[in-house]
Amino acid sequence: MPQTKFVLSKALENELKPIVVINKIDKPGSRVAEVEDELANLFLELAVNEDQLQYPLYYAIARDGKAWTHPPEDSETDANLDDVFAAIINDVPAPNVEVDKPLQMLVTALDWDSYKGTYAIGRIRRGSVSPQDTIALCKTDGTTKQAKIDNVYITNGVARHEVKKAIAGDIVALTGISNVTIGETLADAENPEALPAMEVEAPTLKIYLGPNTSPFKGTEAKFSTSRQLQGRLDKELETNIGLHVEPKGIGFVVAGRGELHLSVLIETMRREGYEFEVGRPQVVTRENDGVIEEPVEEVTIEIPEEHVGTVQMELGARRATLKEQSTTSSGATRLIYDIPTRALIGLRNVLLTNTKGTVIMYSLMSGYKPLGDPLKQLRNGVLTAHEAGTTTPYALQMAEDRGTLFIGAGENVYAGQIVGLNKRQDDMEMNVCKAKHLTNMRSSSSDGVVQLTPPTILTLEQAIDFIEEDELLEVTPKHLRLRKQELDAKKRKRK
Repeated sequence: MPQTKFVLSKALENELKPIVVINKIDKPGSRVAEVEDELANLFLELAVNEDQLQYPLYYAIARDGKAWTHPPEDSETDANLDDVFAAIINDVPAPNVEVDKPLQMLVTALDWDSYKGTYAIGRIRRGSVSPQDTIALCKTDGTTKQAKIDNVYITNGVARHEVKKAIAGDIVALTGISNVTIGETLADAENPEALPAMEVEAPTLKIYLGPNTSPFKGTEAKFSTSRQLQGRLDKELETNIGLHVEPKGIGFVVAGRGELHLSVLIETMRREGYEFEVGRPQVVTRENDGVIEEPVEEVTIEIPEEHVGTVQMELGARRATLKEQSTTSSGATRLIYDIPTRALIGLRNVLLTNTKGTVIMYSLMSGYKPLGDPLKQLRNGVLTAHEAGTTTPYALQMAEDRGTLFIGAGENVYAGQIVGLNKRQDDMEMNVCKAKHLTNMRSSSSDGVVQLTPPTILTLEQAIDFIEEDELLEVTPKHLRLRKQELDAKKRKRK
């Protein structure tokens, strides 16, 4: 899985000693020998030096508190976790700390609350720290400024406890330090020595986020102005160090580490009562020796054999490169591709549909390559509302013949709002508010009950993946609405 590969690669780069435990060996589907081979391949791929190819391996049933140095013949054999505890003592080197030297601590995480403000979190490498101590904050640009510690906290279980003093080796949370970021050093005021700065992974995707400009603005949220959005994003930047925010007109360009990173922020703001609009995600490129490069990810897909052709066709249209194809022990086909990050946008939802929900997909950032040609539009056109009003079953019944609807009867819409997906490649305007006119001639079937297909309700991630360059997603605490950037149909056609 991507999180395993990412964390293990960072650990091996820092020459840490991993202890490997194969858990759940009592399960009917356990495959110990196969997992051992997969582990060997994983370490062979990520190891920085040959010594890291040798690692302590243990076999466990963690639920029952059992662990062994070799696979047991019978999982019912009496055992405990002493072997794992002994491995921690014997294989993990003791911390190299110097309590009697001047203070030195690298800030590795941040937290924030409205009572104490920012918490600078890290492990004390050297010296000690107490409340009311004056320390030096060594910034990443080489400058140094003084600060005063208000409180010193250590974590016990899931709760923080204030202490009078913390020494080298302790993981602490310090308050009272303003404008501190990850990678900076807290040092002794009289002898400030900075530690090597910790690099934070650069953002790969950016998205426009601005105040809502639809006819329904300000009707469903507590916070909707540009100033309120800026205040909320500034607050987020205090702890979300992987996020970048730049002003753009009345809105902002928010850059983060992939779709999930941005989606979590959008959903959090929505639940807090904010109203705004977002655009289609764009990749964050970089320039290297005069060449513009884009991020590339390694995506692993596991599917039943009957869906291999469908998946390969979709990945081929997105200019992905097949690296490896194999069959797992369960009979599924595993495909590993290199694919540009921009081509991943919307891929998961398409594959879930095409494989009847059987796809298992995960990706990991693998590097950069020269920017390729733009991708063609991969979805059909949309159905847009012709005028503002309330949708009627009579009008929606006619619209169903044109495509898949995203709204039901009795919903308020405005002109330019996207109400469905067209069966064809071009966009089409539909009057979804049209009422059935009465006539003086009635027949037995003229007033029959209208039966509508339930609308397709898109989730936040699906809606973000769905929109194209000329479209926006309106996000409110109550609704997610798709719309065209230009609501006026005539102006849209001119563009």
